[in-house]
Amino acid sequence: MKKIDLNNKIILVTGIAGFIGSNLALRLLKDYKDITVVGLDNMNDYYDVRLKEYRLDSLKKYGNFIFVKGNLADKKLINELFSKYKFDIVVNLAAQAGVRYSIANPDVYIESNIIGFYNILEACRNNPVEHLVYASSSSVYGSNEKVPYSTDDKVDNPVSLYAATKKSNELLAHAYSKLYNIPSTGLRFFTVYGPAGRPDMAYFGFTNKLISGETIKIFNYGNCMRDFTYIDDIVEGIVRVMQGAPEKKNGDDGLPVPPYNVYNIGNSNPENLLDFVNILQEELVRAGVLPSDYDFEAHKELVPMQPGDVPVTYADTKPLEEDYGFKPNTSLRDGLRKFAEWYKEFYM
Repeated sequence: MKKIDLNNKIILVTGIAGFIGSNLALRLLKDYKDITVVGLDNMNDYYDVRLKEYRLDSLKKYGNFIFVKGNLADKKLINELFSKYKFDIVVNLAAQAGVRYSIANPDVYIESNIIGFYNILEACRNNPVEHLVYASSSSVYGSNEKVPYSTDDKVDNPVSLYAATKKSNELLAHAYSKLYNIPSTGLRFFTVYGPAGRPDMAYFGFTNKLISGETIKIFNYGNCMRDFTYIDDIVEGIVRVMQGAPEKKNGDDGLPVPPYNVYNIGNSNPENLLDFVNILQEELVRAGVLPSDYDFEAHKELVPMQPGDVPVTYADTKPLEEDYGFKPNTSLRDGLRKFAEWYKEFYM
């Protein structure tokens, strides 16, 4: 593995106004000397844009942060950015997210997740970088029955278009790593949550509904298991991975062995959805978001599984631990407590 010192580097983070992108950029700007972070985001209205602006505001106070509003699918713009800034490291987090949304809106997934990622790969080919790190997803495992999910598992049966686009990112990255010797690392994220997270995620949507007195639907009659991973753990994992690029080397045939890796980043401790909802409601009461006499039972509905959903997500994180010395470890209660406190401050 090639060690990379992040000080004095010029880094592109796409999806900068997103949940993971903004938290990653904040960490980089705080912790590293003379680093320049260029952030790209199209600021689309898939969810409340005010939340994206709130995240960006926390970055704009840093003089070494440059924000570019634009679309990953705009090849001309991507090429201009690469030739202007000469990026050392690229972290591609921009993507149209969400399994259910992909069923109704397939076009945006192809544009952002396929064409957008292809533009990044082409730009890395023409403007060599030390390391390309990109977001994949636990959804690539589809309805795999073997748990925990290992990056050695076959992942050829996606159950949503979103998952198929993420698997295709891994395949494209592998081809470009092989053909052009681009060091690339894909990260399969498992159910990321935390303060200022994505409102389309269950914990955030449940909170919004409970406050307005609506009923929350708990899928698969509460028998789903999710490997919830707190945002700070995800960021720590990305920062460590950025600093260790797959080694460039040639095989016995004299041709490059693709400098390519894929890792899971998850808590490797799946929680039952009903337990998760109970902890969430306790923390919402504790933070004063909901009154202590709130009737939760009256606002819960157990419903069947949704198309594109999977019953269990569970990460095998041993390779990440072995190669980068890191294992996510924030407990669900600690993470949801921080979310509930942030929610109270932001919305109430």
